[in-house]
Amino acid sequence: MCGIVAYIGPKEAYPILVKGLKRLEYRGYDSAGIALIQNNEIRLVKQKGKVSDLELLASETSVVGSIGIGHTRWATHGEPNQVNAHPHLNSDESIAVIHNGIIENYAALKEELQKRGYIFKSDTDTEVLVHLIDEILKIEKCSLKDAVRLALNEVSGAYAIAVISLKEPNTMIGARKGSPLILGIGENEFFIASDATPVVEYTKKVIYLKDEEMVELNRDGSFEILTIHNEAISPKIQELELKLEMIEKGGYEHFMLKEIFEQPKSIFDSIRGRIDSNEGTIKLGGLEEYKTRILNAKRIIIVSCGTSWHAGLLAEYLFEDLARVNVEVEYASEFRYRNPVIDSDDIVIAISQSGETADTLAAIEMAKQKGCLILGVCNVVGSSIPRASHAGCYTHAGPEIGVASTKAFTAQVSVLTLMALWIAERKGTMTPSEIKQILIELENIPSKIEKTLENSVDQIKDIAKKFYESRNFLYLGRGYNFPAALEGALKLKEISYIHAEGYPAAEMKHGPIALIDEEMPVVVLANNDSIHEKIINNIQEVVARKGQVIAITTANDVEINKLAKHIIEVPETVECLSPILASVPLQLLSYYIALMRGCNVDQPRNLAKSVTVE
Repeated sequence: MCGIVAYIGPKEAYPILVKGLKRLEYRGYDSAGIALIQNNEIRLVKQKGKVSDLELLASETSVVGSIGIGHTRWATHGEPNQVNAHPHLNSDESIAVIHNGIIENYAALKEELQKRGYIFKSDTDTEVLVHLIDEILKIEKCSLKDAVRLALNEVSGAYAIAVISLKEPNTMIGARKGSPLILGIGENEFFIASDATPVVEYTKKVIYLKDEEMVELNRDGSFEILTIHNEAISPKIQELELKLEMIEKGGYEHFMLKEIFEQPKSIFDSIRGRIDSNEGTIKLGGLEEYKTRILNAKRIIIVSCGTSWHAGLLAEYLFEDLARVNVEVEYASEFRYRNPVIDSDDIVIAISQSGETADTLAAIEMAKQKGCLILGVCNVVGSSIPRASHAGCYTHAGPEIGVASTKAFTAQVSVLTLMALWIAERKGTMTPSEIKQILIELENIPSKIEKTLENSVDQIKDIAKKFYESRNFLYLGRGYNFPAALEGALKLKEISYIHAEGYPAAEMKHGPIALIDEEMPVVVLANNDSIHEKIINNIQEVVARKGQVIAITTANDVEINKLAKHIIEVPETVECLSPILASVPLQLLSYYIALMRGCNVDQPRNLAKSVTVE
C-alpha cells in the first residue's frame, strides 16, 4: 500500500521518479505526486488518479532538478483527492515529506501544532510529520537529520518516509518503522524506494533498512545510517537477485496473465534443489537448525491474510494428513487482537507473498513474545517477515506484479507441501514409498500446468463469454479442494467485482442452496479424489435446481460429463496436489471474465498488493 521512490544524484530526477512510480503502481493507489528542489524552491506536482494523470499535469509546468521524492497514495486518512495526495509541505514550503504508513497519535500532535499556529491543509495524518519537523528545526536549530530523528521519536505507528528541505538542498533523509524501505546505492547517486522494482534498472546494490533506522544521503556520494535513537549502524550491502525483465510484461497483455503462465517455472524454482524424488528425500536447510523443536511441536499455528490465508488453510490439510500435527489457521488480523492461547512450544508459520503484511508482522511479534518459534514462508528476499522469523523457506516465485496473487499462491502451496513432507519423513508418519510418490508427482506438476494452459484457454474464454455478466458465483470444493474453492472465489471478486463465495460443498445444504437458480453459475472442483462420489451428489443437487455447473475435473470423468454443462479438464495427480492444478483454470476464468467486463486486471479498484498498514 502506497509507494515511495526518491532520488539524489547527478541525473534529472523527474524521469526516474515517474518511471519508479509506474513500477510501484501494482501496490495499489488512488493519487500520485512528486516534489523536486528546483532553483531554491520546492516544485510540487500531485494529482488524484493514475501516474499518467500526474504526467499530464506535470507536462504543463517545469519539473527539473536532481533531487526529488515521489509517492503513490492509497487513502487511509482523508478521501482520495489532490489536496490529500503526497508529498506534503510545511507552511513556508521549504520542507517536503512523503510517507507510507499510519501515524497513530496524529490527532494529539495535530491539536498541539494547531495551538502553536500551524495551519493544516489536508485531512492526512502525514501532514503532522512535516509540520513537526519544521517546528523542531525552528526550536532546536539543528540539522535536517536530527529534526527528522527527533520528530520520529514523537510519533507512534508505522512509517516509511523520505524528506527533502531547501535549508539543506544537497541532503535527503529516509526512515522506516513497520513499512518497507530500501536504499539503492549507485555511482555517486542514491535511490530510496518501497521495494526493489524502481531501483533494479539503475543498481544492484541495496540496503534493507530495519525498523527505527534512518539514512542521511548526501550529494557528494556519502551516506550515514543510524537509529532514531542516534546509534550508528554498520549497514550490510546486498546484491539484488531481481532482474529487469522479471518486472516487465514480456509480450503479455497483463502482468496477471504473464504470472499465470509463469507458474510452471515458479513452482519448479520453488522446489528445485530441495527434493530428490529418486531417493524420496526432502532438504530444507532453513529448518535444520530447529529440527528437534519442530518435530516435537504439538501444535502449529499458521498466520496469514488473503490469498496466503488460503494457502495456510490448505497447509492445515497437508500437515495434519501427512505429518499428523495439530494445526490451527488464523487470520493474522484477528489473531493479534483476540488474546489467543499461545504456548512457548507452539510453532508459528507466517505466510506472506510480500513479507511486509502489517497484521502478519504484528502477529509474529506477539508470538515471539510468548517464546514461539517463527517460521516464515515468503517470496521477497530481505523483506520484514523473513528477518523477523527464526527460520523458514523462500518460495522463489519471482516478482509478482499483478495485485491478484496467482503464482505466489501455487508456489506457497508447493513449499508448504515440502515442509509437511519434511516433517513426515523425519517423524515416520508416512512410508518412504508414499513420500516418494508425492515427490514424483510434485516434480510433474509444472509440466501438468503447462498442459492445462495449452488445452484450456479457448474453452475458458467461451465459458467466460457466457457468464461475464453474472452478478453472483458460488464455488464449491471438498477436502483439499475447499481452500482452492475459496481462492477461486477471491480471484473473481478481486478483479471482476462480481460477488462470489467459496463453500465446502457439503455445506451448500446449510444455506447457499437457497441462492441457486438458473442464473447462478456454480464452479465445482470435482477432481477424482477419495470423496469423488460425494462431490457428484453435490453437483446433482445443483443441477436439480437448474444451477449452471462449471466443473473442474480430470479427463474422461463419465459421471461429471453427464451432469455438468461446462467442463474444464486438468491432468490427474495425487489428491494433496490437486488444488494446485485446479487453481490454474480458476485464475484464467477470473482473468477472462474481468477482461470482458472492462476491469483493470492488474490494478483492481481499492486494492493494494502489499497491505503494509492495518
